[in-house]
Amino acid sequence: MTYDLLLFTHIIGACVLLGTGAGIAFFMVISRRSNNPVLIAHVASIVVLADWIFTATAAVLQPITGYLLAQEVGWPVTSGWVAWALMLYVVIGVFWLPVIWIQMQLRDLARDAATHGTALPPRFHHLYRIWFTCGFPAFAAVLAIVWLMITKPIY
Repeated sequence: MTYDLLLFTHIIGACVLLGTGAGIAFFMVISRRSNNPVLIAHVASIVVLADWIFTATAAVLQPITGYLLAQEVGWPVTSGWVAWALMLYVVIGVFWLPVIWIQMQLRDLARDAATHGTALPPRFHHLYRIWFTCGFPAFAAVLAIVWLMITKPIY
């Protein structure tokens, strides 16, 4: 029963990370395409909130449930596919942590432009490109971890 509950929690966490990441990226990209500071500010506010509520919660719970699952099954966390998953998890963190800060900056810059009735400043576009670029390796690493969890290859 413990194993099943841990596995369920871990899988739900993976779904939340994957789904929230994809959803956040989609909504940010689509709103950015409008070049409308009011819309972008609104969407970015929701994105920041969703990242804190869903992504951050799942990001904290994933290593805990993963560790407990590994202990329950007897998988060493320092070798094999589990070690690869942990390394990829660090990669995700390296890209995700700056993205959180960037999303807050994008939100604030869009709010400022909306309040003053001006166009988005060059800094917004610069930060957006960094945000967009960081998404690819982070999302690829999430997909790789899901693949490792499913296939559990022996290394």
